[in-house]
Amino acid sequence: MKRTFEIAPWHIVTHDFNPKDKRLQESMTSIGNGYMGMRGFFEEDYSGDSLAGLYLGGVWYPDKTRVGWWKNGYPEYFGKVVNAVNFIKMNVKINNQKIDLAKDTFSDFKLDLDMKKAILTRSFVITKGEAKVAVSFERFVSVAQPELSVQRLTLRNVGSSRVSIVVDSAIDADVKNEDANYDERFWEVVSTDQNAKAGSVVAETTPNPFGTPRFTSAMEMNHVTDLDSVKVDQPNDKEVVNQFTGELAPQATATLEKRVIVVTSRDYDSNEALVKAMDELSDQVAVQSYDELFAAHTKIWADRWNKSDIQIDGDTEAQQGIRFNLFQLFATYYGEDARLNIGPKGFTGEKYGGATYWDTEAFAVPVYLGITDPKVTRNLLMYRYKQLAGAYHNAKQQGLKGALFPMVTFDGIECHNEWEITFEEIHRNGDIAFAIYNYTRYTGDESYVLHEGSKVLTEISRFWADRVHFSQRKQQYMIHGVTGPDEYENNVDNNWYTNILAQWTLKYTLEILAKVSPEQAKKLNVSEAEKKQWQDIVDKMYLPYDKELNIFVQHDGFLDKDLKPVSEIPADELPINQHWSWDKILRSPYIKQGDVLQGIWDFIDDFTPEQKKANFDFYEQYTVHESSLSPAIYSVLAADLGYEDKAVALYERTARLDLDNYNNDTVDGLHITAMTGGWIAVVQGFAGMRIRDGKLHYAPFLPKKWTHYSFRQVFRGRLIEVDVDQAGAHFKLVSGDPITIDVAGKDVALTQ
Repeated sequence: MKRTFEIAPWHIVTHDFNPKDKRLQESMTSIGNGYMGMRGFFEEDYSGDSLAGLYLGGVWYPDKTRVGWWKNGYPEYFGKVVNAVNFIKMNVKINNQKIDLAKDTFSDFKLDLDMKKAILTRSFVITKGEAKVAVSFERFVSVAQPELSVQRLTLRNVGSSRVSIVVDSAIDADVKNEDANYDERFWEVVSTDQNAKAGSVVAETTPNPFGTPRFTSAMEMNHVTDLDSVKVDQPNDKEVVNQFTGELAPQATATLEKRVIVVTSRDYDSNEALVKAMDELSDQVAVQSYDELFAAHTKIWADRWNKSDIQIDGDTEAQQGIRFNLFQLFATYYGEDARLNIGPKGFTGEKYGGATYWDTEAFAVPVYLGITDPKVTRNLLMYRYKQLAGAYHNAKQQGLKGALFPMVTFDGIECHNEWEITFEEIHRNGDIAFAIYNYTRYTGDESYVLHEGSKVLTEISRFWADRVHFSQRKQQYMIHGVTGPDEYENNVDNNWYTNILAQWTLKYTLEILAKVSPEQAKKLNVSEAEKKQWQDIVDKMYLPYDKELNIFVQHDGFLDKDLKPVSEIPADELPINQHWSWDKILRSPYIKQGDVLQGIWDFIDDFTPEQKKANFDFYEQYTVHESSLSPAIYSVLAADLGYEDKAVALYERTARLDLDNYNNDTVDGLHITAMTGGWIAVVQGFAGMRIRDGKLHYAPFLPKKWTHYSFRQVFRGRLIEVDVDQAGAHFKLVSGDPITIDVAGKDVALTQ
């Protein structure tokens, strides 16, 4: 396999620049701090193919929905992340010739994302006629000061003659979104300012006809350098430039630091307050050195890694993969802002609109529970609670009661323009309910579920009670016209996963209603007639099942398909979503991601080993894993069944999905919510971690390829270290009160 990057435990590094792989390199070297982030595109202008993307958390635009035929209930707009004003732009001229790596002669190229310290470095030696200069760019977005972006440019003359240097450092608002429907620009400049070593741009998103708020961003750059500053006329009304010049004797070096403060109207009531805050933050940063700013940043990352790092010996590819997963996950979200969520592309691209999906509840919640403070996950739950008004609107648009949480959203209103997803993939409501249960059983904290959570559960249950229908012929409740997690099956009847989640949600809600306080019960106002109806649905829900195969049937009619395994698909037709028509995919038996198996993973202790084996063996052969979310779930189930080699192979696929570009789509950006998969596969799969009646259980095994692995897990105020090697499993209580855990059926007491 040809790899874009080298194998290294803590680095995403390459010494090879191939213009054909540039977008891949940009995606894989993305950085972020939860507040903002950027692809690994070049600071200087590049005339070749590139996706230059910077993104600000919570800043978006309601673009026109484009569909061939408008239907009642369609979302009015498609919400998309806005490509931010380019504040990292730095162009370099050597002897008055501009650097452009698409055209220039250069050597000693190196691109290095240091995941331990969260810094991106790029270096090369450029030749311009007789001039030869070593160029190095560094950049990081601070987790200590989220509004701060820091860059450092170092230029060293490695030739034999003097060279002149010109650096144009800019903030440029003339940017576009690649996914814009009509090539629109989404920023209007409100004001600019500039002096010898500093400049600022205030810009506002363009007006929209849908009444959603416009966003203002303000960016101020300041520079520290041994080059001379030159007053220059501004090139246009959308860009502010500071110019720096100098001459370098042979072996001489010059440096330029660029510090940019970025603030948005999400945090301020007026442009005046926003600009004032920007100026104050710039002044605070100005008194600190580069080393001080970087040290504060790396200290926080060190604390994160101390709690979450998974160490693997004997397989450097596996080690690099899991750290890449965790790094990109943390670069996207660490729970500091309850108004934000985890977009499937994070800060790495524009695909999917960059908004919130059900991926958060289904895949991210289990990971954040295990490696962060519980308040991080609680913030994710509160995010949905605070968007209940939008969920009411979404249900009403479909003529239904209760709350329908959106498939894709920024503000709670559905803003996805594919009908088979928007209207039909309603299992997301059940996934949100399951996340409440997951949080409660893991933390033991019932304060959310008995208050805000009970409201969310009640309104979801009201939706399910209205969405089901009663089949007089079968005397059972059914749900027709849905799409399950397997998006290669649209508009099906009685998707098993959707039906079982609806049934479970109603049952769980009834259990919670029996526990809430009288005051909360009064607020929820669930009548006895409603409770009776919900219980009737629970008792009479239709769940497709085939007795002969002993499997839960994915949906009515699935077994009537032309059931040929994936192994019969010619290799040159994979992935099928890039080679087959949509019609052919829909008629095929091929599964994009776990559907029935997603449900078995959710409720893994509720099924017998025989049931799990029958369903895994049947569905795995038809699964193409063309969803990034798929391999991790299959890895856990394979491990649970003792299929070690398959579990490890699927771990490798999930941990290195983007690094090895398995699905040939990493150019669009990384699969951020799928970055949870490596942790899930190791902790729930190889270590067999489960929560049963409030108690931690493990059943670890060591993959044959590995000589050792270890991880730390947060659980109810404790930090537990799990260490597995060829001698067996070892457990240590790093902090917190003593605890008794179960290891392969035996109690183990842990004390410090």
